Amino acid sequence: MIYRMLALNIDGTIVNRSGKIAKETKEAIEYVQHKGVPVTLVTSRSFNSAKKVAKSLNLTGPIITHGGAYIAAELEKPLYVKKISETITYEIAHFLEGFPCQIQMAHERQSIIGKTNSPSKELARLSWQRESRLLYSKQYVDSISEHLAANPMTVPKISVVLERKDDVWDIIAALTAMYDEVDAIPTSENSLDIVPKGVSKLRGLMYLTERYALKKEQVVMVGAGVDDMDAMRCCGLGVAMGGAPAEVRKAADWVTRSQHEKGIPYFISEVFRKQHPIPFLKKMNIIKS
Repeated sequence: MIYRMLALNIDGTIVNRSGKIAKETKEAIEYVQHKGVPVTLVTSRSFNSAKKVAKSLNLTGPIITHGGAYIAAELEKPLYVKKISETITYEIAHFLEGFPCQIQMAHERQSIIGKTNSPSKELARLSWQRESRLLYSKQYVDSISEHLAANPMTVPKISVVLERKDDVWDIIAALTAMYDEVDAIPTSENSLDIVPKGVSKLRGLMYLTERYALKKEQVVMVGAGVDDMDAMRCCGLGVAMGGAPAEVRKAADWVTRSQHEKGIPYFISEVFRKQHPIPFLKKMNIIKS
């Protein structure tokens, strides 16, 4: 198989716990681009945060952000945007405030975060700290629902970090019963994202491949999270990081080394080293434009 697109999750895949990207990882991604293979990011991060990562990797094409709800190369010129309505955003915020959790309304320009003194605040801090380093404006409010009542807003995504793991599935069941307009997607054992109906990393990636006139079999997807699994299964080659949860590794076609063990450079060397550059393959009529 000749692969014609490389899609990468960010956290746990190319950015480490310190918010850094290893030199070897940058060089490996640059190598893929020199082969004529476009590289994109597929992430639940906000656009502004993900774009900072894209710039550090010299990626100029569209990236898939907010879990698939916001696809763009530039903030002001999105290719695809889907948001939760003002009314439902408010209602969901009010509902979630009944649980011990921290809530983040992830707008493409800034986020609104509810203040809390509960342990979920620390869980959320650890979960969102990488994004905090990357020039993404955050506003903390005492009550998100009260803030939204005075300042209505639509959002591409609502992120929730919960103290009790069982609450994740209770919330998913409740939101599924209450709303046809949103999907609730678990992102870890104690967190979930709430996105507009039909939005996912997989659908965002399929939207982008259609724009590139590519088949899903020509795409490599590398992930490390539960919400990467569908995209990994659907693409021509699904790769899991060595440090990913067991269910993610089980869903992959291939498990590379861990991030600490330079999993991305190793995988790229193994998969793309023998593949001729795309321009050469086109010139030889091996593939069509």
